[in-house]
Amino acid sequence: MTAVLTATGTHRARLGFWALAACVVVLSLLPGHALPQVAFSLWDKAQHALAFTALATVGLHAYPRYAPRVLVGLLVLGGGIELAQAATGWRHGEWADGLADAVGLALGTLLAMATRRLFG
Repeated sequence: MTAVLTATGTHRARLGFWALAACVVVLSLLPGHALPQVAFSLWDKAQHALAFTALATVGLHAYPRYAPRVLVGLLVLGGGIELAQAATGWRHGEWADGLADAVGLALGTLLAMATRRLFG
């Protein structure tokens, strides 16, 4: 019975991870007409860090045996989002956003480790 519950939990975590990743990509590429265009926005960096904290936390729970692949894949996703934003014409790709993504991945890794210890 425990194996069935664990498998169901893993399945849900994986489904949640991919749904979250899709949401982050879509939201990152939508036109930001109402947003002020500034060279460096602290709120923008915080949004990147929060999104990638969530992605790392859920991704590491969904694929615990593949932690390095999850983290590298998410870093590549962040870079891909920046390249895609630069190509849209209505968004701007910034390498500083990649740094915010990496900070989010580090925080998400710590959060995943803490919740894994807390909840088993």
